[in-house]
Amino acid sequence: MRRAEIAARLRAAGIEDYNEEAKRLFCHFSGMSPALALAEPGADCSAPALLAAIARREAREPLAYILEEAWFFDERYRVTPACLIPRQDTELLVEYAIEQLPTGALFADFCTGSGCIAISTLAHRPDARAEAYDISQAALALARENAEANGVRDRIFFHETDLLAARAPVFEKARYDMILSNPPYVTPAEWEEVAPELHHEPPVAFLGGEDGLVFYRHFITECASLLTKNGCFVFEIGYRQADGLRLLAEENGFTCEIRQDFGGRDRMAILKRIG
Repeated sequence: MRRAEIAARLRAAGIEDYNEEAKRLFCHFSGMSPALALAEPGADCSAPALLAAIARREAREPLAYILEEAWFFDERYRVTPACLIPRQDTELLVEYAIEQLPTGALFADFCTGSGCIAISTLAHRPDARAEAYDISQAALALARENAEANGVRDRIFFHETDLLAARAPVFEKARYDMILSNPPYVTPAEWEEVAPELHHEPPVAFLGGEDGLVFYRHFITECASLLTKNGCFVFEIGYRQADGLRLLAEENGFTCEIRQDFGGRDRMAILKRIG
């Protein structure tokens, strides 16, 4: 099958970026480089695995799961349906952490999933260390694999725990210069309206209670003591949640700075202690 034929099938299936995805599928299963595939538009690949992959994408399974890889910041991650697929907007948290973490910092990544926030931060801050938490054993196995592949395994420690449960013993001596998190924040009503691809990802990584604020509320009220004196929370948020985060921050003695994503929507909340 030629790239143009793949693109036509993806377009018919409603895939928005059908040309780019056709190129990635063709190159992945044919073994051709993007440059060679571009130079030879008539090249053909009849590998059964490619045909199966096209059918999976036509069924709106995410391309990242089909290829089992995603690029985030400057790093490559292995991804499976056990974890959320890393997204570009989440890179805002990594950029902030790289710039603002003090020298020799210890930071936490709550709801780590693939590990992308902690791992990419560590990859660009060789002086820092991290502790990453998730409820999913399968996600943590992927995160460990990704940490090893990106050369930071010796500076990150993983913990399997329910972050909404009573304070875990693992926290007793923890003090972090920053707590980063991309927690579940989608409401049930919003979940009914998301793109078909998202329903292939684990719902537990999306659903954040009736108002989408369950995790933020718990972290801010129950985990503030885990921060160092000058430590802060850095959260990814939904584009409708800025006012809710501001109110939670004010009620618990924090300032709240909201920053926008690449599309101009509210996407990141930075909470620092008042005074």
